[in-house]
Amino acid sequence: MHKSIFISALLLCTFLASAKETHFKKMSNVESTASYFIASPIDSLNWKLLGMIKFIKKADKEYGEIMYPQVSPLLKQKASKRISMSGFIIPIDNTTFALSKFVFASCFFCGNAGPETIMGIKFKGATPKLKTDQYVTLVGTFRINENDVEDWIYHIENAEIVKGK
Repeated sequence: MHKSIFISALLLCTFLASAKETHFKKMSNVESTASYFIASPIDSLNWKLLGMIKFIKKADKEYGEIMYPQVSPLLKQKASKRISMSGFIIPIDNTTFALSKFVFASCFFCGNAGPETIMGIKFKGATPKLKTDQYVTLVGTFRINENDVEDWIYHIENAEIVKGK
């Protein structure tokens, strides 16, 4: 009986060693093994999650009493982490863009949508050529703003288009 346990353990160890070797061979086309393990996981966000927000009245020295966002604790956990998010490109000016839940005609500015349906975008490197209402998926760092009333509530920084170019 001990002999069969020993043989089973030996076979399992051989299998695990072989699987590990195969895994590292598959990674040979990755730039570096270290960066493969250091890369942070990407968390997928969606507009329903971004809609988990409340607003509270607070005094503002410039605008008087206004509504400030209170983002859900779930979203706060995702702050400063790599995320992916999909939506429509909305031009703000010639060099600034936002990601929207809705197309331009129904977005936060023109429709009845709330400020939680749009995200500011800061691209990694040069801003790519974009079209209004282009549907894209971005990967970048998620940032939340609950204090500056002249800025977006949500941002995606170091953004890269991974789908919809």
